[in-house]
Amino acid sequence: MKRILSKGFTLVELLIVIALLGVIATMVIAAINPIEQANKARDAGYKNDASELVSAIQRYYASTTAFPWVTSNPALTSDSPFGWISADDVTVGLCAATGASCQNTSASPAPLISSFELETSFLSKSWIGATQVSDKLFIGKASGASSGVYVCWVPKSSANRQTLINSCTSGSATGPCKMTNVNGGFSATGTPVYTENCGTPGATGWTTAAGSLPTCAECVPE
Repeated sequence: MKRILSKGFTLVELLIVIALLGVIATMVIAAINPIEQANKARDAGYKNDASELVSAIQRYYASTTAFPWVTSNPALTSDSPFGWISADDVTVGLCAATGASCQNTSASPAPLISSFELETSFLSKSWIGATQVSDKLFIGKASGASSGVYVCWVPKSSANRQTLINSCTSGSATGPCKMTNVNGGFSATGTPVYTENCGTPGATGWTTAAGSLPTCAECVPE
């Protein structure tokens, strides 16, 4: 009777397989880049919040013929310029108190909440009470009641930052520059100042503010 011998893997073969699996795992992690994916999700959330805030302000104005900050401060008119200012500042008309005290239950609800244009749950957003400029939302409007309201934020995703950079490059297929210098105020036409202050995703302008306002940001409406 012939004896059948089963041949297993040698130690060298096992080491080669393990090395190959390690290379594949590294490639997969590099392709997925969990930090970048988390930053993209964060940026998408900020953009959604900014759009929701702009829409709420527009609805409030349509109902009352006044902006919420005018209701909060009668010294202002709807023609008055406003901001740029952190969206969680009490003067905006969103928060009952500035920053971390935004959800102050002992104070009367701010106009955007008392008018039900936004739910109270909106006050639990991560940018409410943020201490870093790059983690805040900023709101502003040029003079004139017909001027648009803009909300801006600093994107964290390298891909999203590069998209803004590409939009400012001469001859870009993505259209006009969409990178905003919030510290620059507003142009003569009432739009934010669009300029390429950050030439790379790692430029310091994304994280370093001038006068507590970001110099490289994204805004809605675009």
